[in-house]
Amino acid sequence: MKRFNAVTAIGCVVITAAVLAPAAKADDWSRKTEITFAHPVEIPGVHLAGWGVLPAGTYVFRILDSESNRHIVQIFNKDETTIYATILAIPNYRLQATDKNVVMFDERPVGQPEALRAWFYPGMNWGEEFVYPKTKAMELARSAKVPVLFMAAEIPVEVAEPIKSADAPVVAELKQAPIMAVKPTGEELQLADVVTPPPAQTETAAAAPAPAAPEQTAPAKTLPATASPLPLICLLGLLSLAGALALRTTARRFQ
Repeated sequence: MKRFNAVTAIGCVVITAAVLAPAAKADDWSRKTEITFAHPVEIPGVHLAGWGVLPAGTYVFRILDSESNRHIVQIFNKDETTIYATILAIPNYRLQATDKNVVMFDERPVGQPEALRAWFYPGMNWGEEFVYPKTKAMELARSAKVPVLFMAAEIPVEVAEPIKSADAPVVAELKQAPIMAVKPTGEELQLADVVTPPPAQTETAAAAPAPAAPEQTAPAKTLPATASPLPLICLLGLLSLAGALALRTTARRFQ
């Protein structure tokens, strides 16, 4: 069974982020979301030096690039003037969508910050499950007692300058990095063993235009014979009678 089909069994902490509905509606394409953390949160991905753990505060999550099988998520400060992290995420499924943003965390030992696991946009069953570097994923899997996704490739995790473009070399590396999962025992799993993939997006070939229906020549319209001939017969009768009376009057004059 996939992990998000049994959320209650994986020991995750779930919080709900309050977001203004109009803003969420206007930014559905990027899933722009304002989220407030009450405690420090550890994040994966490529982050600004010194920002592997976000202090308590309000942040903006946005999709930088989206493909069918992996997404690139960025975390900004509240004013969206600084990009703290650029994170590789895999679409994963939950049984029931809600009308609020939901963020899930892996449980950590006392005294350590919670680790960001997944983010679900309001109304969507398909959320973003975040991918960690392998060493960190192994640590999280042991403490949370659940498999954790990791990149099977060495990618720098700290940068001096924020990543601002989907064409940046680091983003290309994230999108191409092989992804696996590690169990609490240290055993490695294939991605398909732990993640429910989104439905295949089949490319439908452009259908050929349907042949035009043959032109149908409209039959000549004939007016329905709705008028009765009786009035015409009466009129002819009256004209005949008037003509007969006129002839009779003329004949009398010549007698």
